Amino acid sequence: MVKIRLARIGRKALPTYRIVVSDSRKTPRSACLADLGHFDPKTEKFNINEEEALKWLKNGAVPSDSVKTLFKKQGVYKKFIDSKTIKEAK
Repeated sequence: MVKIRLARIGRKALPTYRIVVSDSRKTPRSACLADLGHFDPKTEKFNINEEEALKWLKNGAVPSDSVKTLFKKQGVYKKFIDSKTIKEAK
């Protein structure tokens, strides 16, 4: 299963996270399939590549709870749900 999750980077007591697409059987620090953005929990700032995120969601990647929250804040998850409902309506 392919998951979209956070991979921790940064030094001790100053964490930052990359939003990555990886195989669920591997550790988050292992090689990732794609890098979608980054998240800084200290400042609550994040940056997500929406086009890549939507592509991976449409291909069946499952976001973790924390990534889903970030997607909802930026509006990526709403776009994904809307495109899914439009596709089902046709």
